[in-house]
Amino acid sequence: MQQVQAGNLRSFYLDETPNTPNSIGLGLVRLVVEPEANVPQRIRQLERCARALPVAQQRNAIELIEQALVYKFPKRPWRELEVMFGLTEWKQTRFYQEVSAEGYQKGRQEGRQEGRQEGRQEGRQEGRQEGGQEKQLEIALKLLELGSSIELVAEGTGLSVEQVQQLQQHSDQSSQN
Repeated sequence: MQQVQAGNLRSFYLDETPNTPNSIGLGLVRLVVEPEANVPQRIRQLERCARALPVAQQRNAIELIEQALVYKFPKRPWRELEVMFGLTEWKQTRFYQEVSAEGYQKGRQEGRQEGRQEGRQEGRQEGRQEGGQEKQLEIALKLLELGSSIELVAEGTGLSVEQVQQLQQHSDQSSQN
């Protein structure tokens, strides 16, 4: 509070931040307002800074760079960003692995839903076909019982002559038992 009253606070704009080549924090802030043409250069600078960190911190720094890129280019496919900026270690970062796992799960869910839907449709269609065939056989059997010729029954039901003959033989055997 004393700083504000003393007038020691100053506002600045992102595009006016100093160009500090060794600072990941300021480099990430500048990335937000960086024109697209300058982004590859800024990424290389950030990557150099990240590689200068102790090994334990490098992965976290690369994750921050990666997340900044995703937010900077939200409509670009992941693979395009990977090729565009040459970051090959992305697949090892927690962020990439989480996004990849999320995409995998979503793909599995969508696949299951599509499979269920297709299975239901196929089941209905098969049921209709089987029901239609059963109805044809019922009608054919009734016509045979009424004394119609095999050829007439075949023509009227759409069954083949052989199918009607088999139906008649089966019917004759059933009535004898």
